[in-house]
Amino acid sequence: MEFYEMKGHKDLARDPETNAILNVNNLEYTQYLSRREVKTEKNQKVQTIEEDLANVKSELNEIKSLLKELLHGS
Repeated sequence: MEFYEMKGHKDLARDPETNAILNVNNLEYTQYLSRREVKTEKNQKVQTIEEDLANVKSELNEIKSLLKELLHGS
C-alpha cells in the first residue's frame, strides 16, 4: 500500500484509503511500546504492593484483636 508523505512531517504519512494520518517511524513506535510496557509493569508492581499492604494491615488488626482478647480474658 502506498502512503502520501506529509509536508513538513517526515515521520507521518496519510493512508489514501482511510485518509488516516500514520506514524511511519518504526524506531519511535518501538520506543513507545517499550515505555508503555515499563509503565504497565510499574503500575502492576504498585498494585501488588498496595494489595500486600492491605493484607498486612488486616493481619495486624487480627493480631491486635487476639491480643486484646488474651488481655481481657474473653
